[in-house]
Amino acid sequence: MKFFRLDLLTLLISLFILNSCKRQDSIGLGVDTSNQISGTLLVDTNITFNTVDEDSTAVVTSALAKTPLGEFVDPAFGTVKSNVALGLLMPTTPYTVPAGTLTIDSAVMVLGYADGFYGDSVATKYKVNVYQLIDKPTTSTYYSNSHWNAQSTLLATKTFTANTHDSLTIVRIRADTLDTVQRVAPQLRIPFSKKFIYDNLFNASGATLASDAAFQNAVKGLYVTLERAQPSNAGGTLQLNLAAASSYLDVFYKAVKDTTIDTATARLTFPLHAAEIKRTYSAAVKAAKNTSTTQTTVYLQGLGGLRSKIAFPGLDKLNPDSIVLNRAELVITPVQGSGIPFAPLSKLTMYQLDIANQRILIQDANSSNALYQAGLFGGFYSRTTKEPVKAYRFVITSYIQNLIRKKTVDYGTYIAPIDTSEVNSTTGATAITPSAQIAARAILIGNDKSSPYRIKLNLIYTKIPKY
Repeated sequence: MKFFRLDLLTLLISLFILNSCKRQDSIGLGVDTSNQISGTLLVDTNITFNTVDEDSTAVVTSALAKTPLGEFVDPAFGTVKSNVALGLLMPTTPYTVPAGTLTIDSAVMVLGYADGFYGDSVATKYKVNVYQLIDKPTTSTYYSNSHWNAQSTLLATKTFTANTHDSLTIVRIRADTLDTVQRVAPQLRIPFSKKFIYDNLFNASGATLASDAAFQNAVKGLYVTLERAQPSNAGGTLQLNLAAASSYLDVFYKAVKDTTIDTATARLTFPLHAAEIKRTYSAAVKAAKNTSTTQTTVYLQGLGGLRSKIAFPGLDKLNPDSIVLNRAELVITPVQGSGIPFAPLSKLTMYQLDIANQRILIQDANSSNALYQAGLFGGFYSRTTKEPVKAYRFVITSYIQNLIRKKTVDYGTYIAPIDTSEVNSTTGATAITPSAQIAARAILIGNDKSSPYRIKLNLIYTKIPKY
């Protein structure tokens, strides 16, 4: 009986505590301190949430681990097109033309795939075209609004299906031994102009081949475009790995000298690579961008396209001297059905601006914050046991606490697309720079009072007793 009475007493105390918890609908609609701040959970739905452009002058597209190439016609967002400029590097510096009579058997441009294709990989056939640049790239950093002009002569073309995760079997030519069959990583292989190679590598002057700078002044570089083979198809955006180990221009040739025939390979790599991104938005997106009031539907788009601005005006109704905030969780849900057939973004980032309009980490994402916990910040598209649908969740307790106590001034807070590769696997820290390495998008439920999944801020707090 002793243990039975103890268990019964514990149960009664638990019921008493749970009965005191209240769920409020909105802290922004007139807080009554006599009843609203008497529980442990407040749900703030008085949130402003807007669609805004990303700053195209800040979206770096050069020297990326993933470089976008594509043409995607999204029925909800409109058309986004990404072209790629490539510099060319000789096989060696300086380059010595092989002795003898040279004959090019074939030339192939290899573009390695990176993870992150977005669009239609089933029905759409794609056509890639390669041209010579008119002007040589002159800087090491390019942005999404950069533009290049190309010559009209087609150097390479291929129609293909986007099998970005399928490895290939190729014949590998080897010097002084038998060729071999080799399995290679997923890649796009494009037959390339033999004449361009012969003129610029085998028949070029000694001065042109004496240095990389002289060679690049002569050849300028390459311009790669992608289009849908059929205009009725949706298309998509590839992500390319343009590092020297994954992407290059291979030349297979024979050198005949007297009675000796040598078969060899010359490889040119791409020391510079950058993308230009062009967009034509749908009427719905244009209307959303031109609306300054809080929106019922908010649009996010990768490739440095669209982000959202968010603010919490209801927080000024809370008395910072009467509560201690234990947890603040922001919950954002995509519009139901908007992820079919194109899946929503798998990860979002959140950041704020400082007084100089520079991006900074919010406190909960900053490892220098004493209350920072690795991996807690969130932003992933997932489902919890408490929610019937998938949503994005951010734990922003320190940030909200500082807003309530006016230790932080909201000069602008934003939510934007980010690639999962831009998240530190150890600390969970998330990048806040605009990303061109993710092509996906998301359509989110904003402050839609008719939806049970409208954006909300869950606040769990402890009331400070008054003596």
